Amino acid sequence: MPKMKTHKGLKKRIKITANGKVKHKRPNASHLMSGKGGDRVRRLRKDAVLNNVISKNIRIQMGKA
Repeated sequence: MPKMKTHKGLKKRIKITANGKVKHKRPNASHLMSGKGGDRVRRLRKDAVLNNVISKNIRIQMGKA
C-alpha cells in the first residue's frame, strides 16, 4: 500500500505543536476590520487551538497520526 500524502492546502493553514495540538489562524480577521469592535479585533489576532475530535482527523490528513 502506498504512503498517504500530506494535504497541501491544510499544511499551509495549520501548525501542529510539539504536544500534538493543532493551531490555526482565526477566521474573519483578514479584512473589513473597521466594522468590528476593538475587543473582537484583538481576539482575532491570536491563534486558536482546535479540540481533540477535529485535531485527530487533521493529524491523519497531515500524516502525523
